[in-house]
Amino acid sequence: MNGPALHELPTSWRIALPHSVAAVPVARALVRTALQDIDADQAADCDTAELLTAELVANAVEHTSGDAPIELVVELLPTGCQVEVHDPSPAPPGDLTRPKPDEHPDPWQEHGRGLLLIRTLSQACGHRLTDSGKAVWFTLPARPAL
Repeated sequence: MNGPALHELPTSWRIALPHSVAAVPVARALVRTALQDIDADQAADCDTAELLTAELVANAVEHTSGDAPIELVVELLPTGCQVEVHDPSPAPPGDLTRPKPDEHPDPWQEHGRGLLLIRTLSQACGHRLTDSGKAVWFTLPARPAL
């Protein structure tokens, strides 16, 4: 038999989520499940992946209008993982580049830390236009073997 072994896991998942805050905990659970089901020496940190995914999904819900679904794409890479959140707006997210040394979020504001977390905790991040809006993404490296 030359086909893939039955125990092999998919290397990517694409899941439509509702354009609602209810999508945030669902996305976290999906990312955790995807990352926990692979070999420990290839897995990215589940806690960090969940946190950053929650930030991207929450931003997509908060900063886009309409009821078009948000799409979560999780791709397992030989060196870690990449998570993308697709939304219907072509407008770019806030600044995903490294902040200037003198830039700090206002400690009195409730918002404004999500992209800082994504920039700081991910290996790389960015956005790109898609046929139906945009995708905002981050990558995480595999955890070092214990």
